[in-house]
Amino acid sequence: MQVILLHPHFQAKSLTLTNRHLLMVVLVFMSGVIGGAALLYNVTANHSIASKWSFMREARASNSLGNAADQDKYIKENLAAMAIKLGEMQAQLMRLDALGERVQGLAGVKPEEFNFKELPGRGGAESSSLGNREMHALSMSEFGKLLEATEKNIEHRADYMNVVETSLMRDKIKFKLLPTIQPVNVSYNSSGFGWRIDPFSGRGAFHEGIDFAAPTGSTIVAAAGGVVIAAEYHHQFGNMLEIDHGNDIVTRYAHASKLLMKVGDIVRRGQQIAHVGSTGRSTGAHLHFEVLVKGVQQDPHKFLSAGAAQAKIGALASK
Repeated sequence: MQVILLHPHFQAKSLTLTNRHLLMVVLVFMSGVIGGAALLYNVTANHSIASKWSFMREARASNSLGNAADQDKYIKENLAAMAIKLGEMQAQLMRLDALGERVQGLAGVKPEEFNFKELPGRGGAESSSLGNREMHALSMSEFGKLLEATEKNIEHRADYMNVVETSLMRDKIKFKLLPTIQPVNVSYNSSGFGWRIDPFSGRGAFHEGIDFAAPTGSTIVAAAGGVVIAAEYHHQFGNMLEIDHGNDIVTRYAHASKLLMKVGDIVRRGQQIAHVGSTGRSTGAHLHFEVLVKGVQQDPHKFLSAGAAQAKIGALASK
């Protein structure tokens, strides 16, 4: 191919283009097109990646803010529930302390030996010296589980203490209904329970009670709490009083100069019920005291000895 170049200031020239020259021109043109396309793609791709990373960063930031808000809400809700449970446990502990003090009094335990109002001493080696048992902070779920376990333990101990209190109270009431207090404040009895020489007939006779010699008018008290079932004059016992203590136990007080109770009266343990005298079949001022179980006379000394032993234990415990 021949090309003629024309210019107003220069002489016309002619160029001869071969197939080789045409091929080079086509290659240069195609290289320019490809290079421009590559440049345009690179610019577009970089802008897309930058936009994508910006969107991902915004999404992550938004997700992080959402998780923080949810976590804060979760913590607040759990703290509120735990605060309510803690208040209930504090109320249970107050009731348990009061119950413990009642049981302590019933059992005769000294306050200084077991004080419910003081925290018990605790201690031990540091965790760092125990090998692999390292200390760690409690998580919210671990703390909640410990709180629930403690609440159950408090409930179980309260139930146990209630059972113990009921048992001790029942034993104390039962003991109070036993005739264990000496009815007259004297240091000896003039005639014991069992066989003796009858002071009137001079023959052997079974004495069904204990005689306490005391001046006329001396105070007679109930050996135990109960209900008066007899307050009358008996031709042998004189002015006589009988008290029913329950469980088929009855006490009899005879030869009184004056009765201070009537049938149906409820008497307390140690309450004044009569005055010593010498009425009925009697040789002098004294109290004839009997203890009957299911209508059969028992040795009053056994009951009075048990009361004296219990009083001694109580005196030692109070020191």
